[in-house]
Amino acid sequence: MVKKTAAKVRAAWEWESRIGRRLKLRDLHILSAAVRFGSMAKAAAHLDTSQSVVSEAIANLESALGVHLLDRSTKGIEPTIYATALLKRGHVVFDELREGIKDIETLAGLPTGEVRIACPEFLAAGLMSDAVESFSKRHPDIVCHCVEADVSTLDFRQLQERSVDLMVTRVTSGFADDDLNVEILFDDPHLVVAGARSPWAGKRSIKLAELVQEPWIIPTSVIVSAILKQAFESQGLQVPKERVVTSFILMRNHLLASGRYLTVLPESALRYNAKQWALRALPVKLQTTPQPVAIVRLKNRTLSPAVGMFIEHLREVVKAYAHKRAADGT
Repeated sequence: MVKKTAAKVRAAWEWESRIGRRLKLRDLHILSAAVRFGSMAKAAAHLDTSQSVVSEAIANLESALGVHLLDRSTKGIEPTIYATALLKRGHVVFDELREGIKDIETLAGLPTGEVRIACPEFLAAGLMSDAVESFSKRHPDIVCHCVEADVSTLDFRQLQERSVDLMVTRVTSGFADDDLNVEILFDDPHLVVAGARSPWAGKRSIKLAELVQEPWIIPTSVIVSAILKQAFESQGLQVPKERVVTSFILMRNHLLASGRYLTVLPESALRYNAKQWALRALPVKLQTTPQPVAIVRLKNRTLSPAVGMFIEHLREVVKAYAHKRAADGT
């Protein structure tokens, strides 16, 4: 018992003398900037300080921790395994401090706040724009930061790095993760889409086999690629050859409007873009597994009031969208 108590006292003393009094948040912030920009000079310019200040801050950290944090070369700097481990925890520290400041502002009655959202472009071009616009009208003093989610893979790095508060994105059916809270919002089936000038646009009945040799625009998404593969192979058909591959929904809309190309679009994206771009859903059935749209956020992370309000508002927008779909018979 005496040995354990002595060990605890020694550990506390080591923390105070070696780390607690020497490791500064400012130095950690400078290290994060240096790693992000891959250069001390670029980090200094970004932080509006001198390169010598950046070097000194990193030297202080290395001295306090007793490890080497950066590898230097003619190409710039790279974090060592020690810097990577430190910054992984550092992201959490800065995020919690940011959230603490938001809580203080709320307790003080200040009409401020922010919501950081990541979503794929097909949602940004439709439902999410609707949600952000109506939310901003209701809460004009809350700032919405919207960035694009990486849909080339099922990647939640933005959440894990705490650069966003939530992601609104498509997930595979039955998706689950020990670190993530997944709230399914709605099913958003994919449709085969053409421009109004396409020779296929006026037909009442089309078999998928008729479209194999047509020029297709293929989105750069593993989920959409899997949907196309499943749809064609389930009918014993060869997957169409790629003519254009792009993640840009604006480019897809431009190309579809020419009447030459076909693609698949989520029903929500078509609903919000059909009139402006003269797009048509073709009467083709895709036998695919549903890939729902969900709110994804970190478990065990307290939401700021602003983020909580946005999530509740988004649920209202989705509910209204579902009622409209039902009224239209889709």
